[in-house]
Amino acid sequence: MFTSAAFFALLLTITFAKPVRRDLAVHESRENIPSGFVKEGPASRDTVLGLHVGLFSNDMNGLEKALYDVSTPSSPLYGKHLSKAEACTSIIVEEYVKPKEDSTTAVLDWFKSNNITTTKDTPAGDWLSFSIPVSQANELFDADFTTFTHQSTGKQAIRTLSYSIPQSLQGHIELIRPTVSFPTPKAPVFQVPRPVHANVSAASCSGGITPACLQSLYGIPTTSTSQSSNKIGVSGFIDQYANEADLTTFLQQFRPDLPSSTTFTLETVDGGTNPQDPSQAGTEANLDIQYTVGVASGVPVVFISVGDGGDGFYDITTYLLGMDSPPQVVTTSYGETESDVSIAEANKLCNNYMQLGAQGVSILFASGDSGVGGSNDASCSAFVPTFPSGCPYMASVGATTGTGPETGASFSSGGFSNYWGIPDYQASAVSSYLSTLGSTDSGLFNASGRAYPDVAAQGYDVEIIVGGSAGYVAGTSCSSPIFASIIGLLNDELIAAGKSPLGFLNPLLYSTAASAFTDITSGDNPGCNTNGFPAASGWDPVTGLGTPNYAALRTAVGL
Repeated sequence: MFTSAAFFALLLTITFAKPVRRDLAVHESRENIPSGFVKEGPASRDTVLGLHVGLFSNDMNGLEKALYDVSTPSSPLYGKHLSKAEACTSIIVEEYVKPKEDSTTAVLDWFKSNNITTTKDTPAGDWLSFSIPVSQANELFDADFTTFTHQSTGKQAIRTLSYSIPQSLQGHIELIRPTVSFPTPKAPVFQVPRPVHANVSAASCSGGITPACLQSLYGIPTTSTSQSSNKIGVSGFIDQYANEADLTTFLQQFRPDLPSSTTFTLETVDGGTNPQDPSQAGTEANLDIQYTVGVASGVPVVFISVGDGGDGFYDITTYLLGMDSPPQVVTTSYGETESDVSIAEANKLCNNYMQLGAQGVSILFASGDSGVGGSNDASCSAFVPTFPSGCPYMASVGATTGTGPETGASFSSGGFSNYWGIPDYQASAVSSYLSTLGSTDSGLFNASGRAYPDVAAQGYDVEIIVGGSAGYVAGTSCSSPIFASIIGLLNDELIAAGKSPLGFLNPLLYSTAASAFTDITSGDNPGCNTNGFPAASGWDPVTGLGTPNYAALRTAVGL
């Protein structure tokens, strides 16, 4: 038996071994495990977690104003993008984004008092990273880190349904991640079972969508570009690898006017790789590379392969923000269900897109492939927004099918965000659509939310090469790289003319360039046991403003 002295000595040891938690308050929580995940059990106490803390930025309202100033055609500052480097301009993004000094000091002091070392993730210092074992994380944040498995992929993730921070830090810490968010990037592309057309290089689209078909349909130029500083970035996730041999075959068959040696460069994040064994060629990655290299004639393309060692969407943005010269266009053919990501994390990631847009980077995402059903489809009782298409600082790309005329693809995801309100640039266009829609689908969506997609492009019967063989694929993941190629070509012409690249596109798209799109007025995007939204004259939640007309876009951007 313990003596009284021994008992009190043990009690003191236990008390001082644990972090002081008396002022902790719940910072983020979620009631349920997201659909598609199952709980396995408590995470091993010894597992080391790589965590990130997001600090409140100094002046995001100021950065948002600056973003719109440089992105709105009627603004006298249009095209005068901000820089992250003070040597380039006196107006730098970091001045808006960096936390206040007292926030940084308070957070660093708290980590230091708990013997935790942090490093800066971003140049502005608004993101810090640190590593601690599960046992310490559970104590520090009054959390219950648990192992969850995503049923369809089998991938496991350690998350908690709630965590707390000291009350004294609530005005300084925006969020800790990954904690309550369950992001699982999905590649929207899917196979189309049909015979490969023999006349693959014909400008006619009757045999499927090829670069020659797109050039004919949208008026895309075939002449090679001249500006080596102009680049297109292609995001790669979930072990999707872009095969160089397949690209060579694709160019030989579909772009014989381009050198078959034309290729792409590779950047890696989180231990990403790009093995070249034909058996590892990725359908999604090959599609994205072949319809950027093969459509944006001569524009340098960078494949950014993100490994499984981190959190893809977040990590690629911090990587891009750390680059001195990021690609002027970045296309991503992956998405998530909006509600799987916490509001705090979604906002912080969206603000990263704001920073990139202010520096002159056009961020494009495929809108998704489940109509209004998100990842739940028929089981949903209300329309399910996709992420990050609801973020107002990037352009979402929907899909069309057919060429005589084009119609909205039934799988093209679109709708209204539950996280972000409608931005001014699209308020008029969306209001007109809602008036036309009337009471249809009333109560199933947030009519005051940011609406998407913004634009559309071909997304069905798109021919690619995978593992040396031709085949057809479909999805909005076809549409996003196609549209990115068009922006890349316009940027090349603008830079050659001594002008700025387009950067954040949406204020331009909904104003000066609105008439530069072919309006798609037929089709719908069913889901949740409904017909979804119908396409209509003007903007709609299936095809956005419509599909591009290159000549009209040249005029709209001042070429």
